[in-house]
Amino acid sequence: MTSLALGPSWLDPDYLLGTFGLAGLLIIVFAESGLLVGFFLPGDSLLFTTGLLVTTGKLDTPLWLVCVLVVLAAVLGDQVGYLFGKKVGPSLFSRPDSKLFKQENVEKAHEFFEKYGPKSLVLARFVPIVRTFTPIVAGVSGMNYRPFVTFNVIGGTLWGAGVTLLGAALGNVDFVHKNIELILVAIVLVSVVPIAIEFLRARSKAKKNPQVADGQAPQRGGRHAKR
Repeated sequence: MTSLALGPSWLDPDYLLGTFGLAGLLIIVFAESGLLVGFFLPGDSLLFTTGLLVTTGKLDTPLWLVCVLVVLAAVLGDQVGYLFGKKVGPSLFSRPDSKLFKQENVEKAHEFFEKYGPKSLVLARFVPIVRTFTPIVAGVSGMNYRPFVTFNVIGGTLWGAGVTLLGAALGNVDFVHKNIELILVAIVLVSVVPIAIEFLRARSKAKKNPQVADGQAPQRGGRHAKR
């Protein structure tokens, strides 16, 4: 299987799965779903590659079991993110930037959550970076726990099992086998499209509202409305 020649080798899906196996996959899915340090991990391409490896017999675990474990890891990751957000509260919005934490990532997730409400927990699963911070923002915003769990399970299932099954389905296609690196690059690029769109929208908005761009936007309240 061809490695993905994009980014550092230790983030290559084929390398990660070959080195750490299913356990490594579950840890990565868990981290990317709700831990602040997991936003840079290659969730989409990793799940797709996992499905492909199961279909080709290079990963000796039943597909149904892989999907169940991935969904559990994704759901539990969001649960941890939500609880972290509830505990940290509004202080998350005033936390200084560091190498692993950027305030703009929290802002993007907050805007995403405010725009789409509870269903953002489903939509955010398919948007890199945003999917890591959205459950945390849901906790900060005081979202009711019951609807959070419902949308968390729906989003975790559609993303975790869905992308894995897509890889398994396409694993039987000769074109995919012959062009696996191209397919993985395409997945990465497609997953980045929402971020690019939001970046362009933010730039356009900043040009129209220079005060916001200069950091003179009104301050948020300490607690967001419950949903």
